[in-house]
Amino acid sequence: MDYRLLRSFDNYISASITLARLDEEGITCYLKDEYTVTIDPLLSNAVGGIKLMVLPDDFEEASALLAGFDKDYRDAIACPKCGSHNVEYIHKTGVKNWVTALVSWFFSSYAMAIEQVYHCYQCDFEFTDLPEEQVASGNV
Repeated sequence: MDYRLLRSFDNYISASITLARLDEEGITCYLKDEYTVTIDPLLSNAVGGIKLMVLPDDFEEASALLAGFDKDYRDAIACPKCGSHNVEYIHKTGVKNWVTALVSWFFSSYAMAIEQVYHCYQCDFEFTDLPEEQVASGNV
């Protein structure tokens, strides 16, 4: 039976968590190219990342569930400066990360940036730690 691509991921952890959540809801799915990307992350762009594949009959329900998961995630994190929920955990841009990426590429098999931050797309504020009240509430 043919499966349809629902979403692709650049790391195994988020792909595996999403797979488990859909599996709990009774959606038949699997991860394609998970071993290739996990063993050599440099190949992620070449193969299109780790692909979450679902049965065509479950595609609409799985899409709706993913939209709900994404909304819950966004609602759980708020910018401490403006209160917006348009926040993502991203690799920080800057000289330090570029130097780290170049050095790690030179001495190992692939480059990686070491510093990640929460970035608010509403006010462009970046922060490394979640506010205490968000952590204490257990929403994240």
